[in-house]
Amino acid sequence: MARGRQNKVIGQTGEYLVASELSRMGLIATTFTGNVPHYDIIASTETGKHISVQVKTIIGSNWQFARVDQFIEITFYGESQIVGECLPSPVENLIFVLVKLVRYGADRFYICTWAELSKVISEIHSGYLKKHGGIRPKKWDSLHTAISERHISHFINRWDIIKNLLK
Repeated sequence: MARGRQNKVIGQTGEYLVASELSRMGLIATTFTGNVPHYDIIASTETGKHISVQVKTIIGSNWQFARVDQFIEITFYGESQIVGECLPSPVENLIFVLVKLVRYGADRFYICTWAELSKVISEIHSGYLKKHGGIRPKKWDSLHTAISERHISHFINRWDIIKNLLK
């Protein structure tokens, strides 16, 4: 498992790879290296249209999300978690790029909107809770969730999502 400095290097690598891909699309891509709450990159066209991009990068098998309640409504009924509606994006037109670092030239990019990722997270979290009777087995009040490539395989290389938002 990655820790400390290695986590920073992994995250930064993903951000730079995404910024590079956005630049190849003819966009100006500026990274913020974790200093902005909801996004890591702003990408803009020559006419000033822009989008915000959040990058999550892994070398392992799952993207970890510590706070599922940033994406979906969660209420507690005793120790049971009740999944509600997906929450709106904190930033207009926020795009997620989930990066799987493999090796040079073989890295994988999964591109989706906030709403699309929220839906995936809601389905995963709901399914996990259903499997356990609505109560998380080890720590009932944990809001952690994880997603794997199989959950988001349909988003691979969907750079067109960004192109379409910037038309």
